[in-house]
Amino acid sequence: MGSLPVECAPQKRVKVAESDLAALFDAQRRHLDHFFDRLDMSQAAAFAQALVDATGAVFFTGVGKSGIVAMKLAQTLASLGFTRAGFLSPVDALHGDIGSVFPGDVLVLLSKSGASDELLALAPCARAKGAYLISLTSAASGADCPLAAACDLNVHLPLQAEICPFGLAPVTSTAIQMVFGDTVVAAIMEARRLSRDQYASNHPAGKIGKSLIFKVKDVMKKHNELPLCKEGDMIMDQLTELTSKGCGCLLVVDDEYHLIGTFTDGDLRRTLKASGQAIFNLTVGEMCNRHPRTITSDAMAVEAMEKMESPPSPVQFLPVVDSNNVVCGIITLHGLVSAGL
Repeated sequence: MGSLPVECAPQKRVKVAESDLAALFDAQRRHLDHFFDRLDMSQAAAFAQALVDATGAVFFTGVGKSGIVAMKLAQTLASLGFTRAGFLSPVDALHGDIGSVFPGDVLVLLSKSGASDELLALAPCARAKGAYLISLTSAASGADCPLAAACDLNVHLPLQAEICPFGLAPVTSTAIQMVFGDTVVAAIMEARRLSRDQYASNHPAGKIGKSLIFKVKDVMKKHNELPLCKEGDMIMDQLTELTSKGCGCLLVVDDEYHLIGTFTDGDLRRTLKASGQAIFNLTVGEMCNRHPRTITSDAMAVEAMEKMESPPSPVQFLPVVDSNNVVCGIITLHGLVSAGL
């Protein structure tokens, strides 16, 4: 093994020039265009079909940065719930982990060069286990790409150059691998007609999951939490109800709890400014908004947020009503934010 010089002198602060950065982004765009223009769609379709038709698990593997991309693609495919998918470390596989591979499984091997020693050692072992092997390489099939010869299918990912100053660091090739893999996954989602509910079932946590799973009924206030009043109630008699329930409004209902309208703390301020002392003689029904936005309890919570923010002006709450316009709850912007939406 050779030795590398060790830099001991303190480094001066350098500045990244906008012009240099712009030139690199432009070069990266050209390299990606080169990939898109020269990708063999028949190979891409064969790869996608192999994943769809897999009767067993789908494993992704790679070394270095390609291994990181392989791990990400495995996690993305697993999140769809169509098939078992995972990352198989090529080194660990040769020390026992290949025991998780069974006949009918698919092993996808990512390698820029198509000549990674670890993958070349793994391929025949995985084939002996009965796996179907697919290589994704930027080297075209042939003598310079022994991994392609070791696999059942090779997909060539055309690479014009790396934008690294030395043309070595995988800063373009990994982008190509990621774009290709994620696009194929998106194609599988369409082919399998993945529904929002199916996708949500595998994303129960985080903002994505909550936006796909949470319904209005999961986050709305109900029963004793509702700020209710009748249209004949005097405004000044309902101040406690208006301020104590934390909704910033009153839901005006009839004796059977049909929604008549809403009266907000903003309505209170405007009425006080316009009427002065006459407010003591006004009923809620005289000043309420009789055409408020509403939503049903089975609507998605994210839909409620979109409805609150829609023109002509945003609102802080939505009355929740059933098909007969009977109030069954109220959902607030604060409640949605508190729920992580």
